[in-house]
Amino acid sequence: MSTAGAFETARKEGRSALVGYLPAGFPDVEGSIEALRVMVDAGCDVIEVGLPYSDPVMDGPTIQAAAQRALEQGTRTTDVLRVVEAVASTGAPTVVMTYWNPVVRYGVDRFARDLADAGGAGLITPDLVPDEADEWVNAADADGLDKIFLVAPSSTDARLKRTVDACRGFVYATAVMGVTGARASTSDLAGPLVARTRAVTDLPVCVGLGVSDGAQAADVASYADGVIVGSAFVRRLLDAEDLRSGIASLAELTRDLAEGVRRA
Repeated sequence: MSTAGAFETARKEGRSALVGYLPAGFPDVEGSIEALRVMVDAGCDVIEVGLPYSDPVMDGPTIQAAAQRALEQGTRTTDVLRVVEAVASTGAPTVVMTYWNPVVRYGVDRFARDLADAGGAGLITPDLVPDEADEWVNAADADGLDKIFLVAPSSTDARLKRTVDACRGFVYATAVMGVTGARASTSDLAGPLVARTRAVTDLPVCVGLGVSDGAQAADVASYADGVIVGSAFVRRLLDAEDLRSGIASLAELTRDLAEGVRRA
C-alpha cells in the first residue's frame, strides 16, 4: 500500500494520519519487528523504519541512544530491509528514514531496488536536499518509490517550493528548529509552516518533531494531514524493564495518539 492510499483513507474518515517511527534493530531486529507491528495494530497508519547511523547529527539523545543500541548489536542495512518487509506485509505503508551516507555506501540504485522488493513505500532523507538528489530521484522514479524531503520554518519560499516539487508521497514539515525529541508543547511555528507548504502543493503535509501524547497529536492534527511521532515511541521502549512491558507501553501510547488524531 502506498503512503498516498493511507492519507486518502484518513482524509475520507475526516482525520489526520498517524505516522510512527522506530529504528530497526532496537531493541533488536526481531523486537523492532514485533514493536512496529503492534504500533500498526494499535492505530499507526504509516510506519517509518529508522536506519541506525553512527553520526545522527539531527537526532536528539533519545533516538541516538536507540540507534546506538541497534548498531552495537550489529544491525545492518540488510536487517533494516528485513524489518521493512515484515512490517509492510501487514498492509501498512512503510518508509525508511535515513541519513544519505548509508544509502550511498549500499549503492543508490541497489537500495531503491531492494527497498521496493521488500515492499517499502519510499524514503525520508533528512540531510539530502533536492538540489543534490538527482541520483536518488532517478532511482526512486525507476522503482516507484516515494521521495520525502523536509521543509522547516527557516525554509525560504523559493526553497520550500523546490522541495515540495521534488516530493512524492507526502511532505515532512519539521515543526521545531533543532534536533528531534518529545516536547512538553508543540511548536507555534508548525501551523504557519503547514499553511505555507499547502499553498504550493497538493501533497499531504505531515508534521514531525515533538509530539508525545494524544492531546498534542490532536492539536497538530487540527491543521496537518499527518502527525509524526518518533522519540515518544522510542522512549517507551528505552524506559521499559523488558520487551514485554515495552510493547504494552507502546500499544498504550499508540492508542492514545490514534485517538488524538481522530478527536481533532
